[in-house]
Amino acid sequence: MYDGECGFCVRSARWIGARLPPGSRVEPWQSLDLEELGLSQPDVEAAVWWLEDRGRGQRRSRGAEAIGWSLVAVGGAWAVVGRLIVHPPLCWLARPVYALVAANRHRLPSRRAGDR
Repeated sequence: MYDGECGFCVRSARWIGARLPPGSRVEPWQSLDLEELGLSQPDVEAAVWWLEDRGRGQRRSRGAEAIGWSLVAVGGAWAVVGRLIVHPPLCWLARPVYALVAANRHRLPSRRAGDR
């Protein structure tokens, strides 16, 4: 889930959503029942989340790890990138990079021709 009021976030969510397997859902947190998901508004305002039912339980990841696991779900070469992001030593770099991007997301390009 992502911030549906952030242009950069919406653009990024569209990119990943177009590449995920059929049946995957990429939704803005504003349209979800956060209490049902066990999350609070401060949780989702602070970072993107990846919630994945895996048969043996649910993977709940936030921030850089959420980005990494979403790329793993895309598959192919993106899965390799995603696995690098979620495991040491690259995760040690991915977390502060994610925090920097998240803190400045409203300054990042958010519109392309045809976007609303």
